[in-house]
Amino acid sequence: MTTLRIAIAQLNSHVGAIDKNLALIRAARAQAAAMGADLLVTPELSISGYPPEDLVLKPAFVTACEAAAEDLAKDTADGGPGIIIGTPWRNGTALHNSAFVLDNGKIIAKRKKHELPNYGVFDEKRVFAPGPVPMPVDFRGFRLGLLICEDWWFPTVPKTLAASGAELLLSINGSPFEDGKHQTRIALAAQRVAETGLPYIFAALTGGQDEIVFDGASFVLNADSGLAAQLPHFAQAVTLTEWTRTPSGLICAQTSFAPEPHRLELIYQAMMMGLRDYVNKNGFPGIVLGLSGGIDSAISAAVAADALGPERVRAVMLPSPYTSTHSLEDAAACANMLGIPYETIPISGAMDAFATALAPAFTSREPDITEENLQSRTRGLILMALSNKFGPMLLTTGNKSEMSVGYATLYGDMCGGYSVLKDIYKTTVFELSRWRNAHTPAGTLCPHAPAMPDRIITKPPSAELKPNQTDQDSLPPYDILDAILHRLIEGEASIDDVVSEGFERATVLRIWKLLDRAEYKRRQAPPGVKISLRAFGRDRRYPMTNGFTNLIK
Repeated sequence: MTTLRIAIAQLNSHVGAIDKNLALIRAARAQAAAMGADLLVTPELSISGYPPEDLVLKPAFVTACEAAAEDLAKDTADGGPGIIIGTPWRNGTALHNSAFVLDNGKIIAKRKKHELPNYGVFDEKRVFAPGPVPMPVDFRGFRLGLLICEDWWFPTVPKTLAASGAELLLSINGSPFEDGKHQTRIALAAQRVAETGLPYIFAALTGGQDEIVFDGASFVLNADSGLAAQLPHFAQAVTLTEWTRTPSGLICAQTSFAPEPHRLELIYQAMMMGLRDYVNKNGFPGIVLGLSGGIDSAISAAVAADALGPERVRAVMLPSPYTSTHSLEDAAACANMLGIPYETIPISGAMDAFATALAPAFTSREPDITEENLQSRTRGLILMALSNKFGPMLLTTGNKSEMSVGYATLYGDMCGGYSVLKDIYKTTVFELSRWRNAHTPAGTLCPHAPAMPDRIITKPPSAELKPNQTDQDSLPPYDILDAILHRLIEGEASIDDVVSEGFERATVLRIWKLLDRAEYKRRQAPPGVKISLRAFGRDRRYPMTNGFTNLIK
């Protein structure tokens, strides 16, 4: 053979749903067969879903995955495309993250992941054993260098495969989305191509899994590092690539090129996919959220309507005596613009009831933040009651800036099952809101633009828990706050490092201490879409009892 037709299947697997994942792979193989493919490539752990975490510690689960792989192999006896799948595999007493090659009705090759990531969201060394550096796989007269995700992020495996006679580097991946990561992947792939002289296929997972979102964006590089194919971001796809053996090696003919979305659209799409898959894969009928007339709840409502459809979003205004007229107007206008159901449940009566109940205990004490928190907790209580009574998941609306410095109320505005803003700084919230008002995102189920009144974006942010309150009463302006937080969180910078960049020491020190003291709150926060290099949760795990901050002057 001088040509090899490889179909790349960019799939949205469901962790633990083995039968559903088998059906996805079979449907993709049928598409690949219709295209005339010789081989179908599926993402990392496509049988089990990725990441399976401690599911793989259950022997029954691994046995079911292995049986599914054996069953799928039988499909290839029909003379159609072979398949590369990812599955957990028990080899003696060791458990491996593996890739199987299926052809002629059987499993013709098994390869084990060599490089196991153990940083950020990854914890593979906890459940998997590393395999040896793999050798090439012989498939229908071609020598394929099969890698599993992390194996290509370091040079050892690609170089060994090249030295062992591989004609093509082909990696199956579960590579989470991060802001700017796709460019990093392309640059690193070009480096591996230059080191080995071999062309490269990056076949990637798409979809949401708890906090993690996989953006897909599979691609192909020829040996000259030229891009031969680019699959879409945040969408399932099956794309055929055609490879020809020449005296200088395998060359891929140029095929489809999905457009590269704007950075803000990529972030917005990640928020949509993360929420959609969390709600749908967990079987919720929809979501409910408090719509306050502020920007955080407005953009959260827009994401929910885009991801799920307006009919699956329930918006509730919960006004207190401090709620401004413009907030009432803006919340109603936002709901109308998105076409989502909207209702008002005042909390004044509940506030009065709490004040009466607590009056004996609060004798001689002036009102303070306690009464402000009671308002937030009253709202949380009502929203959770609606969630319990009718079934929709409560969507929280707090952003990363607030969660960083503890400006969120436990058992109040932190109530809920998921957050699309958990890893979004306030300054980016403003950017996303302006972008959404000017654009209709791809794949939306709510094709309305603009999504919110301009006043929501332009007015000073306020929790409206007391008269004439604004966020900037107690926090630096958000452009300064977020710049400091980014250096402290993503950059792990010291106080002196941040001050040396022109920030006031007293402000930096105060933000450092607020960040440290709020760790106990973040431990109790709901999961949310990971966007940055260091999201709260899996990426950043600081001790709640921490004496180091006391040493900082």
